Amino acid sequence: MSKLRIGIIGLGFIGTQKHLKGLAQHLDKCEVVGFCDFVIDKAKAAQAEIGSPDSYTTTDYKQILADPTIDVVHVCTWNVSHAEITIAALEAGKHVLCEKPMAVTGAEARAMVDAAHKAGKKLSVGFQYRFRKESQFLRKAVDEGRLGEIYAAKAHAVRRKGVPIWGVFTDKEKQGGGPLIDLGGHAIDLALWYMDNYDIESVTGVVNYKLGDKPEGNMGGPWDPATYSVEDSAFGFVTFTNGASLFVEASWALNVQESREGCVTLCGTEGGADTVQIPGSADLRVTLNNVQGGDLVKTAPEPGTPYFGSDSGAMDGFSYMGGLEAEAWLNAILHGTDPYVKAEQACVVTEILDGIYTSARTGKPVYFNQGV
Repeated sequence: MSKLRIGIIGLGFIGTQKHLKGLAQHLDKCEVVGFCDFVIDKAKAAQAEIGSPDSYTTTDYKQILADPTIDVVHVCTWNVSHAEITIAALEAGKHVLCEKPMAVTGAEARAMVDAAHKAGKKLSVGFQYRFRKESQFLRKAVDEGRLGEIYAAKAHAVRRKGVPIWGVFTDKEKQGGGPLIDLGGHAIDLALWYMDNYDIESVTGVVNYKLGDKPEGNMGGPWDPATYSVEDSAFGFVTFTNGASLFVEASWALNVQESREGCVTLCGTEGGADTVQIPGSADLRVTLNNVQGGDLVKTAPEPGTPYFGSDSGAMDGFSYMGGLEAEAWLNAILHGTDPYVKAEQACVVTEILDGIYTSARTGKPVYFNQGV
């Protein structure tokens, strides 16, 4: 196989600004053949940008799945359709990269994992924050044992007032939830990945609907309270079978001084680590803390050349991470290795998200232990 032939289903913001721009950096390994969106003009615009000579557009994703020449499908649709389309694509013999969240419920996510195993195809989920330079630095520190056993962590996904007003973000029927399922999944994925712990014992959650009718001050402009049907904040507490714990906070609008999005706090037996969002920027700063020579010490890497945030623009950041994500994904298929983000890992993230929503709705903890 000289090049992988790819079909993309869903050509909104994330499909074009991350997936397409990421794949465009690796056209030596792939070609994009099928472009699907229910708005045909979006499909045609994407085709004009990156389409192979024999590419085509369609409004019916089943045409992509029925194409025997397509090897790989990227699913970038509304959250509620991820499981249905992904399972159908796997059953059609395609490898699938599904955008986050993997699914709306834990049961759907498990069904996706089972479908991949049954089909013998690769399945991964778009948690591109693992590819940030700060994430890579911190993961290396963890692998080197500089934190020891990580037994307590926090996953931070908080904006002061940054509700997205485009697309269907505030539509619960299409998205399955708000900031928790949108931003929270990234932070939870990072925390579990650093902890290397996917054996969950219980999940307890609280979900708030307090600020949906208060659009004033939103960074991108006011949202329409009449169409705001999702939570504005959510908090969760996760316990692991080995006694470790994880606190989760997610919000598009929370009355705090500073945003902290895609960040973690890690507490280990040999040291700790924090990632914080630099005020006024989307860039992050990572700090390690421990004891050296009897004194408390904080260490941080030099920031280097910015690639994400106010200095280079958010679009550059999506393109940067999308390129690394695409490279790892394509290589896994071409070389027969595990995806960088394993479907089983992403499934546990969805189970935690589902657990927080379920616990908040029922007022009771959710107990389970699936593991990876």
